[in-house]
Amino acid sequence: MNGIREAGTTPLAPARAQARRVASDVDCTAFVRDVYDQHGPPLVRYATRLLDGDWHKAEDILQETAARAWKHAGFLDAREDHIRPWLFTVARNLVIDHHRARQIRPLELMPVEDLDASWDSTESTITTHVVRKALRELNEQQQTVIRLMYYLEWSVAQAADHLGVPPGTVKSRAFYAVRALRKALEKQGLRAS
Repeated sequence: MNGIREAGTTPLAPARAQARRVASDVDCTAFVRDVYDQHGPPLVRYATRLLDGDWHKAEDILQETAARAWKHAGFLDAREDHIRPWLFTVARNLVIDHHRARQIRPLELMPVEDLDASWDSTESTITTHVVRKALRELNEQQQTVIRLMYYLEWSVAQAADHLGVPPGTVKSRAFYAVRALRKALEKQGLRAS
């Protein structure tokens, strides 16, 4: 004030702070990329084993593990070997949290046999029996997302809330479930449109 500048401040101070933020963002991006490149595949395999083969959820675990590593990027180095045990511990804890959440709010599954024939809008072409048989070939996760989104006609947001996963995960699961259902129908000699 009055032409007197506080010690240590210059007209360039805001620009320097912005430059530090940009450099920090670049460092964090590189850090997360290194975590994925160096440790991503083994982490997904590890989480998939802990989740009984659910690689979709294992990828979610990897994302959350990377996000937590990013929050601690100042203390961790993605290229060092000492980060790997930390990442595996975080992934294990996230899987434990997932299992606990499912015990508290178990997924309400309807048996495939309980599907109402009215669900099949193409009954003249594909009988309910054929669809049921094809659905039985899908894994539990795929059956669940098809029931929620196509049989119960829930929105992506409703399904995500019910399953406790992000909406993008529901979209991905629905895509792979429909693709698996198409393959199951084609295996039975039917062409799904």
